[in-house]
Amino acid sequence: MILTIPFLRNLRYQYPDAQIDMLVSPNSGEVIEDCPYINNFIYFDTTRKHKYEKGEGSKKSFFHYVSLLRKEKYDKAYVLKRSLSSAILCFLAGIKERIGYNTEHRGFLLTKKVQYDKYKHESLCFLDVLKADNIEIRDTYLENWINEKNQNKVKVLFEQNNILNSNPKAVVNVTATNKGKIWDIENFTRIIEYLSNEKGVQVIFIGAPSDKEIYENIQYKEELKIKPVNLCGEVNIKDSLALLKEVDFIIGNDSGTLHMASSLNTPVIGLYGPMPFEKWKALGENNILLKSNLDCMPCSLSKKCPNNHACMKNITVEEVKSAADRILDKIKI
Repeated sequence: MILTIPFLRNLRYQYPDAQIDMLVSPNSGEVIEDCPYINNFIYFDTTRKHKYEKGEGSKKSFFHYVSLLRKEKYDKAYVLKRSLSSAILCFLAGIKERIGYNTEHRGFLLTKKVQYDKYKHESLCFLDVLKADNIEIRDTYLENWINEKNQNKVKVLFEQNNILNSNPKAVVNVTATNKGKIWDIENFTRIIEYLSNEKGVQVIFIGAPSDKEIYENIQYKEELKIKPVNLCGEVNIKDSLALLKEVDFIIGNDSGTLHMASSLNTPVIGLYGPMPFEKWKALGENNILLKSNLDCMPCSLSKKCPNNHACMKNITVEEVKSAADRILDKIKI
């Protein structure tokens, strides 16, 4: 979702007065909900198979959305999802121009077909869809927006948890949606000890309620001089954005949280393994992205790893400490 922002901005450049609506999954759209380039978000709530697709009320049928889109009489649809069903939806909705990737044998449903490049950064792939429609690309940077309500909530949470402005602040994100992308918890614990005891950094944890226990096992270690603050389950996606804007950096596995931070120009120390690095790396000049160089990379988690996830295990604690030192040195300057 975040990586569509350059696409949306360049589309708005082209059509400053158009009604631009975006069809999104429940919850995922919240991460760019204050985007000024969108007129309306339409929340597509049909399956609820994914944990981020749980909307409110009863779920709707596929044909509910066919009817909804048809009533709006859209002139164009940019089909950024690569699924067959998304192209069918726009075709049945009677949208005259349908521009999207020629994937899943759906080209016959599109009026302009775009070759999907599996090696190019995903944000640039979205821009290829605009290029196919002869729209000029003026810029490619990420950005994001935070409203006052979420800023104020984070301010209150910082006060309640005695998070001081005098201390450098860092989010440490030890989880990921797939276990194959997770750096060893013991390594993360050593990094948190280093940040807390030697660098005076206030570590903050954010995530879903289901993540809370994982972080509690780290939070209550006696040897930590500055106890991490565990906000799992206390902040939603938009609160998390506001919080990421207020910290000095984030350390974490390859995940959407890193892209959230990058969209706010918060420095990222990213740990990358099985997924295609050039496609999914967090964008930003101040980021430090660490990865191994193994012949089996990337595997895209397409099969069971025969090397016990060596791509993640080969990233050392010392490398991450060094990256943290480099960012902290810039903060002091």
